[in-house]
Amino acid sequence: MTSPLSTPPAISGGTLADGPQPVLSAAGGLLLRPWEAADAAVFFSAYRDPEIRHWHTRQPASEDQVRAWFDQYRRDWAQERGAHWAVTRDGADVLGRIAMRGVDLDDGVANCAYWVLPPARGAGVASRALTALSAWALGEAGFHRLELDHSTRNLASCRVAAKAGFVLEGTKRSDAVHSDGRHDMHLHARIRGDE
Repeated sequence: MTSPLSTPPAISGGTLADGPQPVLSAAGGLLLRPWEAADAAVFFSAYRDPEIRHWHTRQPASEDQVRAWFDQYRRDWAQERGAHWAVTRDGADVLGRIAMRGVDLDDGVANCAYWVLPPARGAGVASRALTALSAWALGEAGFHRLELDHSTRNLASCRVAAKAGFVLEGTKRSDAVHSDGRHDMHLHARIRGDE
């Protein structure tokens, strides 16, 4: 007999983009909302932080480029390729970023990514945001599997993934470039039905 979890409902084109990108609530008064033009300055300043710069080789060159990225984020949602949220305190103060990229509706799989601004680090912001995103994606959105990867040297990201229920599945050797060269990457995943 087949488990109901082994045959998830199919996600089809138009399933996500038939409405606006959702606003998601997370524990501790966090709200995940789509990026707004007014967020460009804080988003741009995030990439001046040495820690964020180290782990993210693709960086905006100006606030104008950030606004162009925000336009692309809206297109990603409309074309069902990705979803990008500002992690905020009650919808106002931006604390970080969380995203689903590489959306594959046929297989019900997406890749998660996140960063948190320095003043919000160490307070569980990333893990609460990732938990809220996972609940939505693996629940009402209909995904079956969410993945994330991070450098094996990024211990903070590893803690976030584990705290949000993402199981470490293995190491991808020499998989990504960071500011100091190539890194091995941990692959974590969470699937529908994981506790």
